[in-house]
Amino acid sequence: MGELDEAALDEAMQSSPDETLGLLADLTGATDPKLRELARRLAGRLMLELGHRGRAKPRGIGKMVEQPYRPEAGDIDIDASLDAIAESHRSGAIDPERLRIRGWRKPGTAFALMLDRSGSMGGQPLATSAVATAAIAGRNPEDYSVIAFGKDIIITKSQDVPKASERVINDVLTLRGHGTTDLAGALLAAREQLSRSRAGRRVAILLSDCRATVEGNAEAAAAGMDELIIIAPKDDHDEAMSFAHRVGARLALVGGPSEIPEVLAQALEVSA
Repeated sequence: MGELDEAALDEAMQSSPDETLGLLADLTGATDPKLRELARRLAGRLMLELGHRGRAKPRGIGKMVEQPYRPEAGDIDIDASLDAIAESHRSGAIDPERLRIRGWRKPGTAFALMLDRSGSMGGQPLATSAVATAAIAGRNPEDYSVIAFGKDIIITKSQDVPKASERVINDVLTLRGHGTTDLAGALLAAREQLSRSRAGRRVAILLSDCRATVEGNAEAAAAGMDELIIIAPKDDHDEAMSFAHRVGARLALVGGPSEIPEVLAQALEVSA
């Protein structure tokens, strides 16, 4: 009890990476405190290494663009906001959602990662979520969010709040599946998180079979996304394929956690 043979773990990663990552993910919830802590440390290291196999983040030059109003994000664009300003003179109140600003949009890509934790969330599915988190954190550690959803929506990492990558991964590894699936709520949360970013490209990534079981208009929520990529299991993707078709999202299929970095890299490149 409380011991892990790291040499044997490395060997197992070479021969059967998905099964090994799934086992390690399960061990992060072990009842033995020493084993649990060791598993979390090793899982964080391995998943970060896997995640970094993705492509480097793009670089470019920022530009001044019209954006929705956000306090202290830029100057009011008078021309684009004339209707809202004129209406405020009549009503005595101004609707901030109708205001527009001129502000800098930074180069690079911002991400909002949505992790479906309904149903079974352990072993390989849990490892897949953790590796996806590592891959996103490695691409832009300063501008990403992680949203776990089932019955409730949990913001594991906020878009504009710094948090160490290993800590985010460890928090994801504490997730266990249960309950219903609030797909619309997750998409709305991702939209809200991405609205805080000034990146030139803002991508929402949904890791799910898209089988919603909570009432809500998921299609309307998805329609407000600049860019949506759905990553679904190869052996259970019919609902995800249908949903992707209805909302114009790109669908990618994954067979196990070790495939995530390459699948994500290809999906981002094709949809750019």
